[in-house]
Amino acid sequence: MEYIQITVETLFGFAALFVMTKVLGKSQITQITAFDFISALVLGELVGNALYDPDVGILDIGFAIILWSVLIYTTEMITEKFKGSRQLLEGSPSLVIYQGKIDREQLKKNKLDINQLQHLLRSKDVFSIRDVQYAVLETDGTISVLKNSHSQNVSRSDLNLPPLPVPLPRTIISDGEVIWDNLKEAGLDEKWLHHQLKAQDYETPEEVLYAEFQDGDQTLFVIGL
Repeated sequence: MEYIQITVETLFGFAALFVMTKVLGKSQITQITAFDFISALVLGELVGNALYDPDVGILDIGFAIILWSVLIYTTEMITEKFKGSRQLLEGSPSLVIYQGKIDREQLKKNKLDINQLQHLLRSKDVFSIRDVQYAVLETDGTISVLKNSHSQNVSRSDLNLPPLPVPLPRTIISDGEVIWDNLKEAGLDEKWLHHQLKAQDYETPEEVLYAEFQDGDQTLFVIGL
């Protein structure tokens, strides 16, 4: 009976947290601010401790999750309605590089050293601080970079060339399974797919790790298992 109770409470906790995440929105997942981090820790502790406490039942878990969800939702409403509260509850972006110069005060304020700054820059494909004109440390811990004019890529508009259409690649096969919806959206059918696979020495989709089609291409891009 103890294992059955743990199973039921685990499933309930999982479902409740999933519903809460859906209600609060994707920002709770993609934009982890300091407040969101605390929320995740508390919710994890609430559910985790309740699972192995024999005196705590499903109603207790549900009440705790609902109460904390209301607090999070109320905080989100406050930050949405009252702009002055955003800096306190969510923080504010910091300009760590300004006009090519590192702002040491901002680094110190955000507990960021030069090695961590370089790591964040490399995550944006910037391997030299000399290439950066401005860098903003966002509230979720990521960095946004604006390169200086010497390091920026040349665009078609810089060369006065007409714009070209940008096709959207579609995944047709993933881990041996055909994504039929994507195949249909691309205006293709099963016969075309088998023809493309056979032309590249594949008999069935199960032999393919990944296949992609892009508008304007004549053939299917295939990676075998």
